[in-house]
Amino acid sequence: MPARHREILFAQCQGRITFVRHYHGCLVIYPRPVWEEKRAVLFDFTGHDKMDLVRFITGHAWDTEVDGAGRALIPPSLREWAGLSRDADLLGVGRYMELWDRSRYATREREGACFIEGAPANVNDFNY
Repeated sequence: MPARHREILFAQCQGRITFVRHYHGCLVIYPRPVWEEKRAVLFDFTGHDKMDLVRFITGHAWDTEVDGAGRALIPPSLREWAGLSRDADLLGVGRYMELWDRSRYATREREGACFIEGAPANVNDFNY
């Protein structure tokens, strides 16, 4: 974990994080307090149609801690599911981070999926 992210994590939550699968094929890394908020929202869902989503997200969630050297243990099952190889990209996305296999994310960018899927109608109004 890069030092700039590590410093923030230690300030916010003493380095306690949770890895969660994302349906786009990456792992989401939540600071533990943020994950606890998200988990509470998930468990408030009702109806059988929502249980698949709850199972998918919470069923493989992995609580761990970032050590002083910036390392965190990711279980083999999550590494395999996300296709994590030697090269990975860590993206800061607001209150959480995404961990992507570098080639998987590059493919996603080339295909334009990150700009097309679920984009709100007013996305064209956004200027960098």
